[in-house]
Amino acid sequence: MTPNALTVDVEEYFQVEGLAKHVDRASWDQLESRVEWQTGSLLDLFAREGVKATFFTLGWVARRHPTLVRRIVAEGHELASHGDGHRMITQLSREAFREDLRASKATLEDVGGVRVDGYRAPTFSVVKDTLWALDELLAAGFTYDASIYPIRHDRYGIPDAPRRPHRIAQGPGAGLVEFPTTTLQLLGRNLPLGGGGYLRLLPLQYNLWGLRRIAHEGPFMVYLHPWEIDPNQPRFPIGRLANARGYHNLDQMKERLTQLLREFPFGSARGALESLRLLNATPAEARAA
Repeated sequence: MTPNALTVDVEEYFQVEGLAKHVDRASWDQLESRVEWQTGSLLDLFAREGVKATFFTLGWVARRHPTLVRRIVAEGHELASHGDGHRMITQLSREAFREDLRASKATLEDVGGVRVDGYRAPTFSVVKDTLWALDELLAAGFTYDASIYPIRHDRYGIPDAPRRPHRIAQGPGAGLVEFPTTTLQLLGRNLPLGGGGYLRLLPLQYNLWGLRRIAHEGPFMVYLHPWEIDPNQPRFPIGRLANARGYHNLDQMKERLTQLLREFPFGSARGALESLRLLNATPAEARAA
């Protein structure tokens, strides 16, 4: 049975984009770190349920928590990059992105002792204006990307992007494999489901219904952040919308995730792409997949 992709964006609770105006980067090292035990709790859950995942990890986190990175690798999960300093690509020059990208890959490979093939941009920030980033991924030695979200959103998204995993045939990133974040197509629109805030904020039955509806299309992707299972994390005085996005239903997320793990088969993103013969495949095989 083809596995779906279970993915985790490994970052601290204070590094989310919704807090960027409230938390000074210079203060990051002074704030309480919770990422190691949060991610460890997810690793424990995945071990109990017998599933493997891809951990898109910040270089910033890897340098401060090398034991966590080594545990991810030792337990058979895929180690991938979430960039180095959690800056949206839309906020970076091409040169600055290149430096961030290469720093993250070098750090993760050095700490984890494995090759890093996959990348996910902070806040899904590969958008139409930053498609040049895909060429930088190829140049840095990545083989697949998981940064494009085919929806409309105030911070990210390419609504008309392909919804299924594919090898980019032409234009920026030609030759790179793209694993878009999962959407449900309904009445001509792509709707988000099965990950992050959409798994927390939207009804669980909607997520289950939507994933069942698209399961026949091939492997889908579920994503979350370690801080999303931690209702006791420190909170910041932020606006109503940001508060809802960041804190609502944190106490339910682990139970919701467990229900998904028990209903659908899951593995790493790389494993799902290999099952489609998109990685380590000839161009003809990739087109046929």
